[in-house]
Amino acid sequence: MVERIRRAFSAFPDGRKGGNNQKYVIEDAGLSAFSVFFTQSPSFRDYQRRMQTQRGRSRTQSLFGVHQIPSDNQIRNLLDMVPAETVYPLLADIGEQLYRYGHLTPFRVLDGQLLIALDGTDCFASEKVSCPCCTQQERRDGSILYRHIALTPVIVAPGQSRVVPLAPEFVQPQDGTEKQDCELNAAKRWLAAWGDRYAAWGVTLLGDDLYCHQPLCEDALARGFHVLFVCKPDSHGVLYEWVSDFERTGDLQTLERTTWNGRQRLTERYRFINQVPLRNHDDALLLNWCELTVTDTKGKEVFRNAWATSHYLHADTVVAIATAGRTRSKIENENNNVLKNQGYHFEHNFGHGKQHLANLLATLIVLAYLVHTTLDWIDVCYRTVRGLLPSRRTFFEHLRALLQYLSFESWDHLLEFMLDELEGKIPDTG
Repeated sequence: MVERIRRAFSAFPDGRKGGNNQKYVIEDAGLSAFSVFFTQSPSFRDYQRRMQTQRGRSRTQSLFGVHQIPSDNQIRNLLDMVPAETVYPLLADIGEQLYRYGHLTPFRVLDGQLLIALDGTDCFASEKVSCPCCTQQERRDGSILYRHIALTPVIVAPGQSRVVPLAPEFVQPQDGTEKQDCELNAAKRWLAAWGDRYAAWGVTLLGDDLYCHQPLCEDALARGFHVLFVCKPDSHGVLYEWVSDFERTGDLQTLERTTWNGRQRLTERYRFINQVPLRNHDDALLLNWCELTVTDTKGKEVFRNAWATSHYLHADTVVAIATAGRTRSKIENENNNVLKNQGYHFEHNFGHGKQHLANLLATLIVLAYLVHTTLDWIDVCYRTVRGLLPSRRTFFEHLRALLQYLSFESWDHLLEFMLDELEGKIPDTG
């Protein structure tokens, strides 16, 4: 895995003009930055302090294959010239390997579909620091907020604790247009870049109400995706007028069932109809609509949401389709929340730069998360060590402490040491 990352980083564009200022190679800068995020260090400087050793070799050299370690400022300067898009093929390649070797098979639902959830999230905001990639938000008091917003697609599934991050797409100024970029346009660019690859897998796209927009839905359907987007009354008045008409005529289908959530019995009520227009126009796209309302034993409503989808709805499929729609929340809970609040410091300013640095470092954080997810699948020693510790946070606390005080020749050496000290044993799988 380290060698695959090194090969990808060696292709980073190097904007230096040559001469005596090229002591460090570009992949060493990339690997040094990646190693910060892989170990969930809170800062470049803190990480370097932890990694240094008096034994003639840095831990970054032995574990990540870095030949010469640049300073934190040198890392930022070197990587500022590297567009985030340079890392996207590496992210896609890792996902492709997981798909090819069957690791995504348990994620298939709705007669073999994979679910890719789309959502945008902030990874930087400042009133003072900015770069050409920043989105500018004018506030009511006239001040400007500079933001970096990342569209972070992930593969999700009901009942699966893991999510699989895919290549992101950033909301940023586009050449040839004076308008501010937006999350919806970023989603269209992501579809243009990756639609052919992922639609061939058999994919349903999930998203909130923002994505339930006819041009985006038409684009997704034309590329071979199914869509399953949240559909709210406030933004889809015409569709809900049709739903009300069908309800008055008795043509709106309903289904009710009771479930047990481990604490109390809940009542789920589904309402659904096929072929309703997404907007008030002659060329309106016809999609299928369903709503789920959940009430507790006292009749109190505990959940309500509705979706527009290209999947045909009937009594045998509406429950599974609504369950898939609810899985969209995993992009917030198991992806964005983990990146921001579970040690990856996604919103921390590791370095903003003057060109591409902020977006590149955010992409390297996504890569670090994907690599840890992948290792949990493919490396039995890694998975066993993780299972012996009570939480992700504890695992990284142990990892950083060991790297500060001890030297290891390789990742295998480190993981075997952890397994030994935890008195663990790799299970015999035959």
